[in-house]
Amino acid sequence: MLDRRDCVKRLLIDRGDLLVVSGLGAPTYDVAAAGDSPLNFYLWGSMGSAAMIGLGLALARPKARVAVITGDGEMLMGLGSLATIGVKQPNNLAIVVLDNRHYGETGMQASHTNSGIDLVGIAKSCRFADTRVVTTENNLEEARALLHRGEGPIFLQAQVKAEEVPRVLPSRDGTQIKLRFMQAVAKLP
Repeated sequence: MLDRRDCVKRLLIDRGDLLVVSGLGAPTYDVAAAGDSPLNFYLWGSMGSAAMIGLGLALARPKARVAVITGDGEMLMGLGSLATIGVKQPNNLAIVVLDNRHYGETGMQASHTNSGIDLVGIAKSCRFADTRVVTTENNLEEARALLHRGEGPIFLQAQVKAEEVPRVLPSRDGTQIKLRFMQAVAKLP
């Protein structure tokens, strides 16, 4: 199992102009811990929608690389988004699911991935161009390369330890997050 915080940090090293949508809770804390950026779009109250927000960005900005970093609980809530992404086939979109097999924000109850639900299998059946389970340091380097340069849509399921780490809280001001993100995206080529 990978260390969740280290996994996210390593995926975002030398990120350049990568647009990052972070899912509710721990993924947002981990993205913020890896380095706050105006190109981070932190979600605070929209569980299940990170992948669809990433899809909208990927379609609106086809020359930009878009990464969604979310948890297994949120991805399970938004499974229909994988089918929509599969139909639209954005080649600039990657979804990274930090799978600790638990609902971390509500008390660490076991999620469906703990009972064998195969998110990579679902993404494959939704016609993602590349799907991977990431479990080792070597897998993590391959995943990083895909995230930054692969032809999408890409789905990466990082199997991470089920542990609580200190929260790194970015701004919770939704208006400020949105405006800062929009201004940063507008400056991109």
